[in-house]
Amino acid sequence: MAFHHNIIIDVDNYKHCHYSLYPPGTEYVSSYIESRGGVLPSTMFVGLQAYIREYLMRPITLEDIDEAEFVEREQGMHFNRDNWLGILNDHGGFLPVEMEAVPEGTVLPPKNVLVQLINTDPKYFWATSFFETSLLRAVWYPTTIGSISWLSKQVIKDSLEHTSDNPGVLRHMLHDYGARGVSSQQSAALGGLAHLVNFAQSDTLPGIIAAKRYYNAGHVSNSGPNSEHAGFCAWGRENETAALSNMLDMYADNGVALLLTDTYDHENCVKNIVGKELKEKIQNFPGLVGIRPDSGDVVQVTSDTTEWLMDAFGYEVNSKGYKVLPPYLRVVQGDGVNFPVLPKIFIELERRGFSAENAIYGMGGGLLQHFHRDTMNFGQKASAVCVNGEWRDIYKSPTGSDFKVSKKGRLALKYENGTYTTVPRDSIPPEENVLVPVFRNGKLLKKWDFTELIERSEREYPESYYLDIVRPLREARNGSAG
Repeated sequence: MAFHHNIIIDVDNYKHCHYSLYPPGTEYVSSYIESRGGVLPSTMFVGLQAYIREYLMRPITLEDIDEAEFVEREQGMHFNRDNWLGILNDHGGFLPVEMEAVPEGTVLPPKNVLVQLINTDPKYFWATSFFETSLLRAVWYPTTIGSISWLSKQVIKDSLEHTSDNPGVLRHMLHDYGARGVSSQQSAALGGLAHLVNFAQSDTLPGIIAAKRYYNAGHVSNSGPNSEHAGFCAWGRENETAALSNMLDMYADNGVALLLTDTYDHENCVKNIVGKELKEKIQNFPGLVGIRPDSGDVVQVTSDTTEWLMDAFGYEVNSKGYKVLPPYLRVVQGDGVNFPVLPKIFIELERRGFSAENAIYGMGGGLLQHFHRDTMNFGQKASAVCVNGEWRDIYKSPTGSDFKVSKKGRLALKYENGTYTTVPRDSIPPEENVLVPVFRNGKLLKKWDFTELIERSEREYPESYYLDIVRPLREARNGSAG
């Protein structure tokens, strides 16, 4: 992944004039990152280690300084070459900054400190806030995507627990199809790895590679032979049966074949081609055949397809009273699935008496692209400064924007009785602070393994973290029961 690595110009232009705006005698600046609250009830923190390893463990060079000076002066922006020569000569080109953070994979409510950083050399007090642009981007994006993925998992889990005898399929229920729907390869990498903390299904290769490169991930994802309309269209409409049959032949040894059935007439294809002409071949296929509706109303077509397949191939009724397709056959719904619509799909499946496990889902842009920094109002703010040896708590409190009131002082994160709370740093013993030192002066202090991220994300968390998201499902059940 060939990203631009000159951190001196991976910023907003105006960052270069900020060093001179602090009071004389400023020695240290402490800042923090948080989600100030938004549309999600909780956040799953992920992505910082990838940023540290990709950017902060690479020293700046004289060539970087020359490039930055040329670019900034051309823009008419002030540029202090001595600041950067000092970092090059005094610190070998590494930013003199220390950073501590929540262990990655942790799920916690918004409005809590996630990252805290401070300069380690009083000569470079301005370094704390200088690279805010890239650091905040590196935190808000994967954390937001990871949170969407985690909350989607709670929706699926809730329906599985109510309708299925196979809760173990949970990590295989939501597939990442988002690589083509994002704005960059970097987004695919960071969003893709964030999703893999929650689910073991992806076709977003940059995300799989990023999980391996930055978090030592092993066998982190599964995929299998899928189809696209170009290949099926090439056979011609009159040969649609032959096109589907060919795929079953070609990938029998793989044990998976996902058949697009909406190339022309989805209902006809499911009822007559899949359910009649290819029925015996599908029943004898050595593995799983997925039936892919790729258009139409996602809520209705998922349940309709499930019902048509049950009419043709039969079903069993599990111990919870819900119908389940034969184990060799599933619906694979990857079109139009997004976070808001996901509960509606399960509400309709349950209404018709179908178990949640009858379908597997995929999200594309609805997983990796439909969100922005203000989805959860992420911000990085300075909260304390040391001037002439004296520490001061600082904060902003703009009128008319209560959510923008920032935190004061050096911070810690406390965990007690299942609750996370941001508190003053000196109010608790250091060993009770959940924040962990992760970076100092170009060195990675703590390396998280991907298995650790997964383990944290799968801990038992308070129902309040996701209740608002699963409530529509539960209310629909209660209404049906009534």
